Amino acid sequence: MLARARRVTRLTINQEHTMPTYVRTEKCDGCKGQDKAACMYICPHDLMRLDKDGSETGHAMKAYNQEPEQCWECYACVKICPQQAIECRHYADVVPLGASVQPLRGSDSIMWTIKFRNGTLKRFKFPIRTTPEGSANPYGGENDAVMTEIDDHSTLFTKGTHEFDATQFTHN
Repeated sequence: MLARARRVTRLTINQEHTMPTYVRTEKCDGCKGQDKAACMYICPHDLMRLDKDGSETGHAMKAYNQEPEQCWECYACVKICPQQAIECRHYADVVPLGASVQPLRGSDSIMWTIKFRNGTLKRFKFPIRTTPEGSANPYGGENDAVMTEIDDHSTLFTKGTHEFDATQFTHN
């Protein structure tokens, strides 16, 4: 068990140099002991996990990327982390050696800090345009489907759009 913990700890420390996303264990607080960390909630590929008892990583109540090679680098976990504990190792063609990109999420915006190799810092602030959880209405104002018309192909392609003359597709 101790050998496994050492191996995983070594992987966690080396993640910065070999993997796209990694968790800075000294910053991560496991979202204050909640059932599910914010990064677990937001990851579209379900890669982030919370090691509640330290059996996986040797760091109890710390999040970790269980399959870093599967990471899409979408930055969702990086942006949502309240402790800024998740970072992304960038490809050299996007962020040359010595440079960094770090988003900081506020209540109404995300501030992106870009550090260039020469030390120059630039910051860009963008508003958050998402709706509060549970408030999205994907069918807003649409009529309910008429299930009796489901087998009628003309419903799919023409109903409510325009008239369609199918005679051009039939042989006489």
